[in-house]
Amino acid sequence: MNILVLGSGGREHALTWALAKSPKCSEIYIAPGNGGTDSLGTNIKSLNIEDGEAVLDFAQRNDVDLVVIGPEAPLVKGVADVLRAAGIAVFGPDEQGAQLEGSKTYSKEFMEANGIPTARYKSFTNRDEARAYCEELGAPLVVKADGLAAGKGVIIAETLDAALGAVDACFSGEFGSAGNTVVVEEMLTGPECSLLAFVTNGKAFCMAPAQDHKRAYDGDLGPNTGGMGVYSPVPIVTEEEMAEMVRIMEVAAAATAKDPFVNDYRGVLYGGFMLTPEGPKVLEFNARFGDPETQVILPRLKSDLVDVMMAVAEGRDGDISLDWADDWAVSVVLASEGYPGSYEKGKVILGVQDAEEFDEGKIIVFHAGTGLNSDGELITAGGRVLNVVGLGSTFDSARHRAYEAVKRINFEGKQFRTDIGKKAQEGRSAWN
Repeated sequence: MNILVLGSGGREHALTWALAKSPKCSEIYIAPGNGGTDSLGTNIKSLNIEDGEAVLDFAQRNDVDLVVIGPEAPLVKGVADVLRAAGIAVFGPDEQGAQLEGSKTYSKEFMEANGIPTARYKSFTNRDEARAYCEELGAPLVVKADGLAAGKGVIIAETLDAALGAVDACFSGEFGSAGNTVVVEEMLTGPECSLLAFVTNGKAFCMAPAQDHKRAYDGDLGPNTGGMGVYSPVPIVTEEEMAEMVRIMEVAAAATAKDPFVNDYRGVLYGGFMLTPEGPKVLEFNARFGDPETQVILPRLKSDLVDVMMAVAEGRDGDISLDWADDWAVSVVLASEGYPGSYEKGKVILGVQDAEEFDEGKIIVFHAGTGLNSDGELITAGGRVLNVVGLGSTFDSARHRAYEAVKRINFEGKQFRTDIGKKAQEGRSAWN
């Protein structure tokens, strides 16, 4: 089979890596790809992945059998709809289904209509009304730009002044058209946890849970990022909490196949949960694989990913079976100096091969923001540069391997958290 993966980050490298392992994969293209995907297939840098007709043209000219859409923007732009209409198998929901991520108001209405536990909220198109609701609820609050804002449209406001400032920022155009509508909601408390599911025909096939670290610095301090580290499974999740999260994902999947939410949802549904004292509640739904969650989930998947994705794409829910390794996986993100603020690119990266080989088979380095310079050297090309994944039969051994591998990789300004997974080792009380 010929496969086309859309995207350029660590998630797409992990997807490409898992797909390329399948004996059914003959040729794999990645658009635009990065310095890591280059060794697994052919990077296509010139393709506009948000242009459905351009993606369709490439797929037809190259006899592509399956298109896997990594990031959210092409999904919200309806790329999957164009491909499906032309008879090409595509892994990713249609434009309407993608609104579960593309519009936070739509997502909240979806949860409310289907009895899915979530934070209290209201949605606003008027600045003064949004500010008044903030004053009514009181801090702490969460203020969200309704649309896609490159991961920057969610503001955790610990004080009322911060909440009012976030509302002003949204309506002043700081997040572009994404901030024309603003969602204000109560802040939930507890540990966060992600549970992803393959969804087709209204059926959910849940993956292994994962826990991300959003803050930039040790001790969960500093600004929010796209994720500085992650692990799977999640030792603090109780059996009761896991069962409830699975139930919620099954309810959500079933709802994608009934009025008024009828759509062609064939892909991943990402549930971002807060493990509150009242039980798991949904913080958000995403319409694609998480990043960096994918980088620890897929190394634990023993099933053939090509088989699973084709069954999802073709609506063959009876053919989906997921088999998971008992391994633990811990990933540490290496970022550019200054991230998530401004940073320089083009720093030469050394030691990746050494890191992977020092404990072969137990270390995987997924590339996120990397490229190759004119001399063929691996260089930094983004804020989050590499995802260093350690595998082990215990949480401690996986974490140790990840950090040992981190020591072997170097580039100017290398930045990373030293405490990924530390809270999980300490137990649930660490979040109190």
